[in-house]
Amino acid sequence: MDNDSPPPNASGGEAASDGARAASGGDSASGDARAEGSGGAEGSGGAAGSGGAEGSGEAAGGGEPAFSGGPEDGADGGGREPDGGGGAGGEADPGENQDENPDPDPDQDQDLGEAGVESGEHPLALRLEQLILGAPRRYTPFQAARTAGVSMDLASRFWRAMGFADIGQAKALTEADVLALRRLAGLVEAGLLSESMAIQVARSTGQTTARLADWQTDSFLEGLTEPPEPGMTRAEVAYPLVELLLPELEEFLIYVWRRQVAAATSRVVQSDDEEAVDRRLAVGFADLVGFTRLTRRLEEEELGELVEAFETTAADQVAAYGGRLIKTLGDEVLFVADDPGTAAEIGIRLIETMTGDETMPALRVGMAFGTVTTRMGDVFGTTVNLASRLTSIAPRDAVLVDGDFAEALGAAGEAPLSEADVDATAEKYRFALQPMWRRPVRGLGVVEPWLLSRREG
Repeated sequence: MDNDSPPPNASGGEAASDGARAASGGDSASGDARAEGSGGAEGSGGAAGSGGAEGSGEAAGGGEPAFSGGPEDGADGGGREPDGGGGAGGEADPGENQDENPDPDPDQDQDLGEAGVESGEHPLALRLEQLILGAPRRYTPFQAARTAGVSMDLASRFWRAMGFADIGQAKALTEADVLALRRLAGLVEAGLLSESMAIQVARSTGQTTARLADWQTDSFLEGLTEPPEPGMTRAEVAYPLVELLLPELEEFLIYVWRRQVAAATSRVVQSDDEEAVDRRLAVGFADLVGFTRLTRRLEEEELGELVEAFETTAADQVAAYGGRLIKTLGDEVLFVADDPGTAAEIGIRLIETMTGDETMPALRVGMAFGTVTTRMGDVFGTTVNLASRLTSIAPRDAVLVDGDFAEALGAAGEAPLSEADVDATAEKYRFALQPMWRRPVRGLGVVEPWLLSRREG
């Protein structure tokens, strides 16, 4: 979709708005034009934050306004503070002339739809947008920021963080956009989040839901909107299908999100204070061998099916044995586990599963254990870099680990560091470790990798 589209459609923003609504209060946006909110959103936490935003004052911010227009749009002072009433510093604003009361009448909503059609937007796209967002287009960015009691500058930073394209001063925002601004600003006003943290929340939510929305639209809906009868178009099938699926998918999204928050919170509570951000984790990469050659040999559809099968298999194995999938990169996945024993089981299971599938290319896995920095659901640091380097030098269908990983396995009784450690009375080890030649690794000096395998017998 092009960058001229209104913000909620720019990059999966409808999911971001709905996800933010569910996460921060759960109530549907106010206004007569709003559709009734889904049951799963009722009773969710965060109402105090949004309540504090109702009477929130101006929130200061730096940088250029994202949604600024020309002076004729009342954006000559795009970063100026709104006064919360009809005027903005006494300067003329056409938004005030158009909408002293921002609630439009039905004829105005119809005019907005007609204006969208005249501007070249598909009429069905406009109907789908209103169905998904639950409200018609009502505000320009300046009007939305003023109605929410948020400075245009801070609103612009929130919108950009959520991944919404700049739209000048087009009337393309809804009550949900106003409510989202109020909630984020309310969390800052209440002291629950700093301004920078609120922007991080907006960015992480926007990035995650944008990818989810793209996947669901491109793969899920596209496959279900095949015309059931000759003569019907995909567009004719899309609207009733979205109407049926939307509340179910929203409920499911909220359920999965709550489950993931519960699991993440439990991990943080059980860890030491020093490990809240910088923690010792086992980090693993799994990489398909020869993927670049495959991209030249396979058709696009075949390549897509292979990548999907690999990501699905990897995600299932990582989750089943207690790890966490951080991200997928087409031919590579990144995962973490709280201890090397869990990571070792995942790495070997991945090799065993892929080796048994004749349609999949060879796989190589590299893992390291050490301090990891976590930010916005991702992991960083020397341990991550080392795991990536070990993956690049691992043999086909094999797992390489670093020295700290091997020592941790030995200390936990999961694997002997040498066969001399094994005696007849010892418990059976799960894994075997074989030292490899020391070698230089770019950017990390000389390392001694260990070949990890499942112990026979």
